[in-house]
Amino acid sequence: MRGVRLLPAVLALLVITATPVHAAPRIVGGVVAEAGEAPWVVALTSSGDQFCGGALLGPGQVVTAAHCVDGRPPASITVVGGRLDLRTGDGATSAVSAHRVVDGYSTPSRGKDLAVLTLAEPMPYAPLPVAQSSGVYMGGSVGVVYGWGRQAEDDAVKSPLLHKAHIPIVPDAQCAAVHPRYDAVVMFCAGYPDGGIDSCVDDSGGPFVIDGRLVGIVSWGVGCARPNLPGVYTRVTTYLSAAA
Repeated sequence: MRGVRLLPAVLALLVITATPVHAAPRIVGGVVAEAGEAPWVVALTSSGDQFCGGALLGPGQVVTAAHCVDGRPPASITVVGGRLDLRTGDGATSAVSAHRVVDGYSTPSRGKDLAVLTLAEPMPYAPLPVAQSSGVYMGGSVGVVYGWGRQAEDDAVKSPLLHKAHIPIVPDAQCAAVHPRYDAVVMFCAGYPDGGIDSCVDDSGGPFVIDGRLVGIVSWGVGCARPNLPGVYTRVTTYLSAAA
C-alpha cells in the first residue's frame, strides 16, 4: 500500500454475512466537481450500476465503507476511476481481487465501517493521502465530501455526475446528543444546524477530505440533510495511518 499503512490488528478477512437493511445510508446541496480536482475518487459498481464511492490509497488499493462490500463477493465489484460522468467510458476500470473489513464490523451505526479493496489492475491516478493527526476532527473544521449519490432524500434517481459539498464537522457532544449510538473513537459527524447540505444515499464509502487529506468515509445517518441531524462518517485515523 503506497503512502499508507494499516494500524496493527484492525483489519481481518471479510466474513460474508447478510447485507444490513441500512447499507446505503447517507450529495445534497452540492455542486458538480471540476475535472482533475479529485483524481483519487472512484465509483464502486456492480453490473454497470454505481452503488458506493471510495478513494485510492495507492494504485492498487481503495478505501470505502465496510457496508458497501459486506455480503458482496469481490469478483462482483468493479472499481471505476477517472470518470466524473458515469454515463461516459472515460477513465479506467478494475475488478476487485480481494477486500478486507475492520475486525468486528456488524452495522454502520455500530462503527468500524471501513474496508480496503485490492484491485486486480492498478489505477493510473494520484492516491489520496491519509490525515496525520486526530486534530482534524475539531468542531467547525470544514471538509469536502464527494459522491455520485442522490441529491435529495426522496429522489428516486441518483446523479451520474460527481458532486461535492463543503460541510463543517460537528462537535462530538452535539453529535452524541442526537445519535445515541455515536462513538467518538470511530466516528465523527458533519452537517449544518439548518440542514440542506449533506451526503445521501449511494454516497456511502465516499471520501471526506480536509486540506487534501482523507479524514473520513461516508457511513450512515438519519435521512439526508435534515435539520439538526448531521451525517456520520468513519473516523479514518482510527484505522489508517500515513506512512512515515
